[in-house]
Amino acid sequence: MKKKTLIVKIGTSSLTDDSGKLDQNQLSHHVESIHRLKHSGYQVVLVSSGAVAAGFHELGFTCRPQTLVGKQAAAAVGQGHLVQRYREEFARRNESCAQVLLTRSDFEHRSRYLNALNTLNCLLNQGIIPIINENDSVAVDEIRWGDNDTLAALVAGLLQADWLILITNTDGLYTANPLDHPRAKKIERIKQWDQSLFHMASTGKSPLGSGGMQSKLLAAKKASETGIRVYIGSAGTHPDWMLHVLIDKGSGTYMDAQPRRFSRKEQWIAACSRPQGLLTVDEGAAQALLSGGKSLLPCGITEVTGTFEAGEIVEVIRPGNLPLGRGLCRYSATLLHQVKGWHTQEVTRLSPHHPEEVIHRNDWVPASVIP
Repeated sequence: MKKKTLIVKIGTSSLTDDSGKLDQNQLSHHVESIHRLKHSGYQVVLVSSGAVAAGFHELGFTCRPQTLVGKQAAAAVGQGHLVQRYREEFARRNESCAQVLLTRSDFEHRSRYLNALNTLNCLLNQGIIPIINENDSVAVDEIRWGDNDTLAALVAGLLQADWLILITNTDGLYTANPLDHPRAKKIERIKQWDQSLFHMASTGKSPLGSGGMQSKLLAAKKASETGIRVYIGSAGTHPDWMLHVLIDKGSGTYMDAQPRRFSRKEQWIAACSRPQGLLTVDEGAAQALLSGGKSLLPCGITEVTGTFEAGEIVEVIRPGNLPLGRGLCRYSATLLHQVKGWHTQEVTRLSPHHPEEVIHRNDWVPASVIP
C-alpha cells in the first residue's frame, strides 16, 4: 500500500523569536511533529523558510534586508545554519534529512522538473526527509517565486501529494484581519474557491517573511485544484497536532481538494511551465479544443507569435484575444509560420514524418483550469 505524502511548509515567523533569530525551541517542536508523522507511516517533505532570518544578523544587519542582493547574501549565510539545525534535531530522533534547493526554472523546464521528481522520490523511498527551499542566493527577480508558499504548492503537485500543510503565525483564515477587526470570524472550511476569499485575506506580511495570507490562499487554491487537501494554521502546542489535522481536528482553516485530479504532465503544463509563444486559432478550432476534445491541427491556426521550438509550451487564444488554454507544441514557430492554415495532406507532402497535431489533446490544458 502506497504511503500518503504530506508537504509541510513552515514560514519564517514560525521559526523565529521576537528578535528575528532562529528559535531552537520552535524548530525542535516542528521536527518532533514531523518525526511523529513519519513514525505513523506518512512520507513527509518539508518546505522551510528561514534562511534569510538565520543569516542577516551574522552579516551585521539589524533587521531583515530589503534589497535582493542583501537577501541573497543573508540566505547564503543562513541556509547552511538552518539546515544544520534541522539535521541535528532530526538526528536526535534517528532521522536523516537532505537539503534540496530549487528555482522556478527547475519547474519550467520539463527535463529538470522530472529530475526533481526522481530525486525527491529516491529520497522518500530511502526514508530520508527532504528539506526544500528556494535557491535564494542565485535566483533573480525575474525567476523568483518570492515566497515558499507557491513553491510548496508546486512541490505538492509534483509529488501528487495527499496533503499540503501551511504553518503560519495565524490560526487560519478570517473574514478580516483579526488584529484590526476584533469581530472577524475564522473560516473553518473552504469547500470551493471564491474570489471574495482573496479580498478577505490580510495583505499584511511578517517583517521577517516574504509572504502573507493572500500568498497562502493562492498556494492553497493551486494545490486544491490538483486534488490536494490543504490546511492553513499555526502550530499546535501538542507534538501530535499535525496528526490531529489529518483527522479534521485542527483549529485552522481547511480547503477541500477539488474532484478533478490533474495528471503530472497536466500539472506541469498548467502551473509550472512558462509559455514561449502564442497561437491564434479560428472559431472552428476553438470549438474543437473546448467542446470536442480534439487536437489542434495546422488548418485551424491563423496567427503565430513568438519564437519557440518544438516541445515548448504555447498559449492559445481565439478571435477577440480570448484565452483558450495552453499546450505542448509539436511544431517550431518557423514551421508553423509556413504551414498555418494548411490541411493535413499539404503538411504531410512538405514534411512526411512530422506529427499531424500541432498540440495533441493529451498535451492540452484549457484556460478554465489553469491556476
